[in-house]
Amino acid sequence: MSIRVLIADDQAMVRTGFEMILSAEDDMEVVGKAADGVEALEMIALQKPDVVLMDIRMPRLDGLDALQRINAPGAVDPPKVVVVTTFEDDEYVHRALGGGASGFVLKTASAALLLEGVRAAASGEALVSPAITVKLLRDRSTPAAPRANRPDPLSAREGEVARLVATGATNAEIAEQLFLSVGTVKTHLSSIQSKLDVRNRVEIAAWVWQSKGIGR
Repeated sequence: MSIRVLIADDQAMVRTGFEMILSAEDDMEVVGKAADGVEALEMIALQKPDVVLMDIRMPRLDGLDALQRINAPGAVDPPKVVVVTTFEDDEYVHRALGGGASGFVLKTASAALLLEGVRAAASGEALVSPAITVKLLRDRSTPAAPRANRPDPLSAREGEVARLVATGATNAEIAEQLFLSVGTVKTHLSSIQSKLDVRNRVEIAAWVWQSKGIGR
């Protein structure tokens, strides 16, 4: 079955560009395009998309406020939301992930990363643009040196995957570097998130930087 996608962005050229990228994929279908948050909520109720590509700065209702309404308490089977924006402000990232976004991708990212974000969201995973992951971690204070006696909950292979996540590598890049399939990488990421009790790639990367003593 196709992934039903709604595009919400106040720029017509961006909406058209995203539609062209998504429509070229056999497993995706664009079911609507909205120019602001209010229209996006109306179209979500009407079209029942699986995934929403949501801009942040839009008239009438911005993307983060729309996200909050989509995931409001009591919401029944809300769509997954991937925030796509030109802004990498830390506050935006934290509000988006805290509000239940299933991804945060910069508009300057590749089409492949955008598609990976949509597929990850549809499958219940989360993808954060590698550039944002690295920036967030570099903006933190320098992590403490690792403790020698601290048990490592990850297997050797999971540790390799986690370290590459901390460098901002995508699933495809991790697969290429470790000679794995993308599906195997996803399996490792799911196991890592479960073992570390974290929600997304940023939190995996944060654990690596803090527990392994990786500096800036």
